Order: sequence, then structure tokens, then C-alpha cells
Amino acid sequence: MKILLASPRGFCAGVNMAIETLETAIRLHGTPIYVFHEIVHNKHVVDRFTREGVVFVDAVEEVPEGAVLLFSAHGVAPEIRRVAAERRLQAIDATCPLVTKVHLEAIKYAKSGHRIVLIGHEGHDEVIGTIGQAPDAFTLVETPDDVDSLPFGPDDRLAYLTQTTLSVDDASRIIIRLRERFPAIVGPPKDDICYATQNRQEAVRILAADADIVIVLGSQNSSNSQRLAELARERGIAAHLIDGANEIDPGWFRGHETVVITAGASAPESVVQDCVTWLRDRFAADVEERSIREEDVYFPLPKELRAAATAARLPMA
Repeated sequence: MKILLASPRGFCAGVNMAIETLETAIRLHGTPIYVFHEIVHNKHVVDRFTREGVVFVDAVEEVPEGAVLLFSAHGVAPEIRRVAAERRLQAIDATCPLVTKVHLEAIKYAKSGHRIVLIGHEGHDEVIGTIGQAPDAFTLVETPDDVDSLPFGPDDRLAYLTQTTLSVDDASRIIIRLRERFPAIVGPPKDDICYATQNRQEAVRILAADADIVIVLGSQNSSNSQRLAELARERGIAAHLIDGANEIDPGWFRGHETVVITAGASAPESVVQDCVTWLRDRFAADVEERSIREEDVYFPLPKELRAAATAARLPMA
């Protein structure tokens, strides 16, 4: 067996920032600390923080008045911030800056009178937060066929935005259909699908050509991880999205395959290495790291947290 270890893989800058934000908040405030939704969509990360005393909630009303509440990397609607302020919560915002960019674009388009078509997955935390920036302006589409049923006419001012963790190919197909049907539609000057999502998809797209099977480390509710597995399957390659080595089925392998291993943007490197070890132990697998692109993006901690950490003389990454 040969393992092609895809690079880049795993944590992106936004996930690193969100995790470091929560770690720093714990050192500053102790626990319990509350987080609105999952800090990132990964079971290992959420379970680790739960063991440390973090409480994940789906409603701000669940948080005791005056407590510390952290907004996750996926972003929140202004209504959530308003309720948090009403309850006098100490809010810390760990929203990924690339999601914040989409929020600002949504506000801009809504203020200029545009109807906004959001390309994304219904119910995803990021989509809920983005629509919440201007609820009356948004219509959600998930497929090119959804575009055909949009109720807009030639006189409507239209704009489109995308969820940051989509399949680049899927989003492109929908954008093409939007532009065919609504030639005057406008969009952001730069693609909103985040750099890390694009890079991990590019690595799978390239390495799948040499693969018999692709293993993606990531949780089932991780949109960008799901897209990696779908990308491999679209190329006729068997692909499995798993949280860790304990979910590997030996029946997937004959022992002489070329296996691509990658990880979604919220999956820890430790689970990748556990899978590599599992395959080495059972199939004497050789490992080759294949780097498709270098990443050097870094997002600092939220300004208010940096100031507090500095005042408390806490070391920061």
C-alpha cells in the first residue's frame, strides 16, 4: 500500500484563530465559558473543549446573564449580538474574517437595494448567520435547478454571494446559471469560497488521479469536509469521510492500493496521523507527502482578547 498524504490539509487560519481564541478565553476567564453553536464543526475539537468545561449552546437564552459567550468561527446574525448585549454577556467574537467579509458584502448589497441570492446549504451555521445580516433581502439556492425557479424579473436589482465552504465546481455551475438567466446580476469582486477550501479541493482533484481510494478526516456536519469526499466520488474514486481511525473498515482495502489521505479545514492533524499509523501497522504502507500549494495565512486573535491577554501577561501564539 502507498499513502499519498495531501498537503495542504487540516486546520485553516480561521479555525486556528477560533481555537486559539477559545483557549485564551479559558486561560483568562476560567470555565464555564459558553460558545454559541460548535466552535468549529469537528467532533474531536468539540469533545476536547467540553472536557475542559466549555458549554456549547444553540440559544443565547441558555447562557446565564453576565457569563462569557464566544461566537463561533461560522459567524452570527446581528440579532444574536443584540440578545447577548441585552443579557449583559461578555461576548467574544471568533468569526472567521473571511465570513465577516461576506457579511459586509451582504450589508452593502442590501443597503443599495439589491435582492441577494445566497449560494449555500440550508441550515448551515454560516448560512444562517449570513442571511441574518439582512433577512428580507436573501433568497437561498443550493443547485442550478433552484436558479430556474427564482421569482425575479428583468427589473430586479440582483446580487449573489456564496457560503465560504462550498465546492468550487458546484458554486461555479450555479453562478454560470445565474448569469445566464440574469445577465445584470452582480457579485463580489473576488471569489468568496475561502482559500483553504479551494486549496484542499485542488489537492484532492490532483491526487485523485493517482488514487484507488480517498480518506477524508472530518466530521459529517463539516461542509468543506463533505465537499472533499464528494469531489473524489465525482471522479469515480471510492471516498470515505470519517472522524478518526476507529471508523476505518479493513474491508475497504485489499492491501495494495494507493490511498490519498486528506483532512477538512477543522480536522486536527493528530487524527490524520492516527490513520496513517493504522494503515502502516496493518498494510506496511509507505507514506509520501504531496504538497500542492503552500499556505501562510494567519488571522490574529480578536482585538479585545489580545488586549486582555497582554494585560494579563498571557503568552500568545
